[in-house]
Amino acid sequence: MELTYTNYLKINELLDLQVPQSNPAEHDEMLFIIIHQTYELWFKQILREADYMNLLLCENKLLRSQKTLRRILTILKVLVHQVDILETMTPLEFLSFRDYLQSASGFQSYQFRELEFLLGAKRSDVLNRFKNGSEEKIKLEKRFNEKTLWDCFLKCLSLNKFRIPENILGRNYTLPAEESGEVQKTLLEVYKTSSVLAQLCELFLDLDEGIQEWRYRHVKMVERTIGSKSGTGGSAGAEYLKNTLFKPVFPDLWAIRTELK
Repeated sequence: MELTYTNYLKINELLDLQVPQSNPAEHDEMLFIIIHQTYELWFKQILREADYMNLLLCENKLLRSQKTLRRILTILKVLVHQVDILETMTPLEFLSFRDYLQSASGFQSYQFRELEFLLGAKRSDVLNRFKNGSEEKIKLEKRFNEKTLWDCFLKCLSLNKFRIPENILGRNYTLPAEESGEVQKTLLEVYKTSSVLAQLCELFLDLDEGIQEWRYRHVKMVERTIGSKSGTGGSAGAEYLKNTLFKPVFPDLWAIRTELK
């Protein structure tokens, strides 16, 4: 069969994946489905890029690591902009099909949980939300036990002869990454002696800001749409999401700001 745009990208199959649950179909449910399916596609790409970046960092390929991280940052800007599209839907337009969603909730996005794990937000209770033996839980369990992006960056610093304590390099990866005074001292040295690695540090800080910006826009969108109501699937909605705000992904990079001269 001749390769065409349609069959290469499986356009017909793709366009059949949007199946509204409302009956009769509410106009805005299609937008809601497409936005969230697009989010999941971008999550897939971010995870792919981040895994590739981990490999690059462990191989000390700094320039390619920077390029990959810049791509992730650009995708994050798209994710934030998609909130603008979703906010063209009024609360009443969302409520017209909300009940049809039943127990479905964005809290069940296992790819976003994978991304949280990859960034260091390791919480074992998240695993309990997924069925034992399911594809989702298997992927999450694998990610839960793996190095984070920050662990691989610290390994990269070690490869460049910057001192990272062995107990940090060999830490238990199932635990959340914690601030370290020793790592902060090393980061200050990095900024003073290596422009390439310092630039990579700044890109990590951009990633931290990007994640926080996306969380903030998500919270405000939920508040704007359903106020203080519970979220779909019985989640706590905006109140839960507020608890995720302003929690840095890479706290050591923020901690050294006041020490830089």
